[in-house]
Amino acid sequence: MKKAKVFRPTAFAFPYLAVTLVFVIVPLILVTVYAFRGQDGSFTFENFKYVFTEAAYRNSLFKTVGIAALATLLCLLVAYPVAYVLASAPFNKMAVLALLFVIPMWMNFVLRIVALKSVFTAIGLKPSFLTGVLGLVYDFLPYMLLPIYTVLSNMDKSYIEASRDLGASDFSTFWKVTFPLSFPGIISGISMVFMPIFSAYAVTGLLADPGTTVIGRGIEILFGLREYGAGSALSFILLLLVFLVMFLSSLLSKKTNKTAKGGNRQ
Repeated sequence: MKKAKVFRPTAFAFPYLAVTLVFVIVPLILVTVYAFRGQDGSFTFENFKYVFTEAAYRNSLFKTVGIAALATLLCLLVAYPVAYVLASAPFNKMAVLALLFVIPMWMNFVLRIVALKSVFTAIGLKPSFLTGVLGLVYDFLPYMLLPIYTVLSNMDKSYIEASRDLGASDFSTFWKVTFPLSFPGIISGISMVFMPIFSAYAVTGLLADPGTTVIGRGIEILFGLREYGAGSALSFILLLLVFLVMFLSSLLSKKTNKTAKGGNRQ
């Protein structure tokens, strides 16, 4: 008798693997090759030397880190209180969350930014560093809020009850129990906000002044000028920064998880 063919669910992974290979792996290989390839096709570091010695791109890189850090901090300061209220309030939290943060994300990204630009114009705000950062906060706020909200809403409330039973004040309970236990959500939110800002030049291009831009704009300019080597080198540096942030986030996540587990055993 012939053996019946066994359907393997892993077959569904092949389309994803094909898309990943064509649109992720191959472009990364090309960027790496061009970053270390000279005009004559030989191996060189000249492209990286050009990026770091050219003041415009070097300053843009450092400025991008500052803008991303500031926008991420503002997102955290706004998102955490909102997530805390939504996670602890007795009303229908999910409906409010969907209404305030999820539904606007269904709109086109550029349309939201253009609408925000119209609001700034109506209230008399001219394109500046401030409007650029506010645009980034507006666009990436949901990516900070959702991970924090998820952690807070799934948190074991027995820790909070135990803290209050032992006589701790509301502030002490929040600072010593709730806030440390929400670190995984904070780390996840920072990762989801900080890294994408590096390439969010459409936001700063529409809302900020010409002097306020992110490194993604510099990469676009270099490729537009057919400076593939320098553009790839700048892209490679950006990729290394992304990997560094991911690595640090992973280390912090493991550390916070171990701390939480250790607290559970005590």
